[in-house]
Amino acid sequence: MVTLTTIREDLKEIRYYYSRKDFFDKGFDNTGVNEIINKVKKYNTIATKAPPKLYDMYLSLYINYNTQELLADKLSYTPEYIQKLNKRLLKFLQENFIE
Repeated sequence: MVTLTTIREDLKEIRYYYSRKDFFDKGFDNTGVNEIINKVKKYNTIATKAPPKLYDMYLSLYINYNTQELLADKLSYTPEYIQKLNKRLLKFLQENFIE
């Protein structure tokens, strides 16, 4: 089973990829596809099976690269509630991880 630490590190890479997606896409034309794309596809596939609130957390935090604090403010939630949802998302990803 994949560890939560591994999932956190993967999500940091996915978040970075999406923050620089245009740059990566242009680079892929010259060098070929980076391994991050496989990781993104794997996590996106898992996330699409998540309950709506957890899917929202995945999109908001990792695809749209919001911070937990900013997202809490946008959604009028407490930062603690966003943190709780993110932990639930991490557990969901871990339980549904495809090796």
